[in-house]
Amino acid sequence: MDIFALIPQFGGLIWTLLAFVIALSVIVAIHEYGHYIVGRWSGIHADVFSLGFGPVLYSRVDKRGTVWQIAALPFGGYVKFAGDANAASGKDDAAMEAAQDDPVRLRSTMHGAPLWARAATVAAGPLFNFAMSIIIFTVIALQVGVPKDPLTVGDMRPLPFEQSELQPGDEILSVAGIDIPSADDATAYADAFDAIPLGQPLYYDVMRDGQQMTVPGPYLMPTLVKQVMPQSAAYEAGLVAGDVITEVDGAPIFAFSQLKKFVEASEERPLLLTVWRDGETLEFTLRPKLVDEPQPDGSFKSQTRIGIAGGTAFDAATTSPGVLDALWAGVANTGRIIEGSISGLKHMIIGNISTCNLSGPVGIAQTSGAMAAQGAQSFIYFIAVLSTAVGLLNLFPIPALDGGHLVFYAYEAVTGKPPSDGALRFLMTIGLTLVLALMVFALGNDIFCP
Repeated sequence: MDIFALIPQFGGLIWTLLAFVIALSVIVAIHEYGHYIVGRWSGIHADVFSLGFGPVLYSRVDKRGTVWQIAALPFGGYVKFAGDANAASGKDDAAMEAAQDDPVRLRSTMHGAPLWARAATVAAGPLFNFAMSIIIFTVIALQVGVPKDPLTVGDMRPLPFEQSELQPGDEILSVAGIDIPSADDATAYADAFDAIPLGQPLYYDVMRDGQQMTVPGPYLMPTLVKQVMPQSAAYEAGLVAGDVITEVDGAPIFAFSQLKKFVEASEERPLLLTVWRDGETLEFTLRPKLVDEPQPDGSFKSQTRIGIAGGTAFDAATTSPGVLDALWAGVANTGRIIEGSISGLKHMIIGNISTCNLSGPVGIAQTSGAMAAQGAQSFIYFIAVLSTAVGLLNLFPIPALDGGHLVFYAYEAVTGKPPSDGALRFLMTIGLTLVLALMVFALGNDIFCP
């Protein structure tokens, strides 16, 4: 990645930074509010709630004596509780000494509160991140809906291929003689799509207004660009959602599977794509990239990809799921992100996949801008994904992170006393060093990884 290539694109750079700051600020605000509100419920007083670091741009004091402030560097935030010496929740020895003779005041400090209150306050930050992700995924599921069963035509997508006689409301019974099963059976549903023969046009058996009929239509999975992945070859080349790829190196194609074969056979050499966009024919040259893709068994496989997701020749008609179904989908989606992140990190550590899969602030900022450019829903979805990642990262058992504090509390619960102040200071220094080293490493990936 050439970071300096962004500099001439000043408007794009500003947009990218703005999207990044908005995404990060929302996630940090939720995380820190989790600490704050659970601390307050647990009887621990918050001296400062800060969104950002550095010089204070705005502040106010609420009726409980907490200073709420916005600082100049919008790349994080913190809650400083009573008895804390700093944003990392180190102990302020002088403040704690002054509170020793006042049980009420001592109880309201972070270091004088019961163990359960401290643990709940620390754990609340990551848990609020997970809760925000679940809520966002749930709302998106309710808004987008789930495909009707049987598969039903919604709106036809504009395609440059054969004319279609499919109409909105048609219930798809079979395509080219292949029965389309219920989407509830995901395996059979995917197998049916894979079994559809290559052909253009195809004949669809549909139910229309109570009558069964056969009508011609386009290939069910055409070379349509439904989504472009940030930082991919397609994104860098300028492809956008709605594009239809009609040729690869001069060879006509109409099925997404054909495109996939060309890309996988390219061995990362440049490909010339002919693209239909809103009635115009354009050409793009791009070089596919090697991508580490998760497999169903938890392993990873390196595949040559250009970074697009395909879709059907029509928008499927949808119906709203029940609230509980949508909530479960939100929980499951969050769980999949956590599981995938842990699996990816494990495979990076043991060397099965490239460490270039770890993005730093520049990569995250670019992804923020790219997702924001694709629309509000894509951007909000990205915030939910990033919120889950931030929550998970903070649970790692590294001193200075929430997970490190929870390890200290677990030690205290077992031994009956906390680690010594000297040991805590030493471990916190190591933790901060590890966090900074990880940030530098990830930034190096942003700059030097392809």
